[in-house]
Amino acid sequence: MSSDERPVAAPPPPAGEGWLSRPGSIRALWIVFIVVLAVTVAAEFLVHLDPRLCIEGWFAFHAVWGFLSCVAMVLFANLLGVFLRRPEDYYTRRPEWPDDGERSGD
Repeated sequence: MSSDERPVAAPPPPAGEGWLSRPGSIRALWIVFIVVLAVTVAAEFLVHLDPRLCIEGWFAFHAVWGFLSCVAMVLFANLLGVFLRRPEDYYTRRPEWPDDGERSGD
């Protein structure tokens, strides 16, 4: 291959043009996720569970427990974000002391 015949890489697709941004793909993924979740909950009829606690024997307990755990993690992360959030100009504002390093109290 000569220097004039170099392979040319295809340009990346424009932002927001991926397959996940299409409404049809999103709808299809939701349907697939719902079907998978329904099948796993319905599989409880076919599988014998040996619950350790009384509430573990309830129908769809593990699905509900997983969902509530996920909701709790999201709520906790949002609460934690309130305390750890920085102002929007955190990285662009000027320091409170001069750049020459002469700070009082050093």
